[in-house]
Amino acid sequence: MQPTAYEQVNELIDSLLVRLRQMLGDKLVGLYLYGSLVTGDFDLETSDVDLFAAIRADLSEAEFAVLEQMHHALIAEFPQWVNRFELVYLSLHALQTFRTERSPIAVISPGEPFNLKDAGADWLVNWYMVREKGIRLFGAPPSEIIPPISHEEFTGCIKDHLQSWQQWVEEWVDTRPSQAYAILTMCRGLYTIRNGEQVSKLKAARWAQEQLPEWSDLIEQALLWRKSWRDQAVDHAATLAETRRFVHFVVDLAVG
Repeated sequence: MQPTAYEQVNELIDSLLVRLRQMLGDKLVGLYLYGSLVTGDFDLETSDVDLFAAIRADLSEAEFAVLEQMHHALIAEFPQWVNRFELVYLSLHALQTFRTERSPIAVISPGEPFNLKDAGADWLVNWYMVREKGIRLFGAPPSEIIPPISHEEFTGCIKDHLQSWQQWVEEWVDTRPSQAYAILTMCRGLYTIRNGEQVSKLKAARWAQEQLPEWSDLIEQALLWRKSWRDQAVDHAATLAETRRFVHFVVDLAVG
């Protein structure tokens, strides 16, 4: 089975799954693909590959170390995916109890190394998307390991997520790529709240340009910045104030 229409992505997934089954054995319950490869508008040059591995129990220190080395080897084999690959590991217990308790989650994602953090209800949107739209690459169907999540819970979490951006945009959004991410995340969040479903950033951006014509030029710029994320010859500060104004505007519009 070829899970996607992109040979390069399929090769990455095939190699990863072989390595995970060798290293984790029966501890690996399932591997799932989600993100733009599922929601649409995946760009082979710029989009990330988003994957979720369900495991029977939390990773031990030894397992974490082995997986960290595996990730390095995988990216060395497929260098085109450096900083464009996200994989999260979470236990079955954590999936069943994420609403009421926080549990260890292991994550490697663009811009950050493999690390441990804790996850709870703040990850509800991810689990909703995996359960409703994720592609099963190995193991149990996602509906068997992720409990039902209502549409009201999903949209409520989107609103909470948007509100949190009012602080984040002041604290860590500074570079041009991070500004593009913030702007397009706002577009997608607003689309979800208004239309009841989560779509690709590109589709949400085009919709937002029609709905918010006064911000159309900034949204168009964000789409261009997203494609040229490797370009460092830019004045990051020049557009920062307008980006922050847009974030606060959308949050007020969506949840105010």
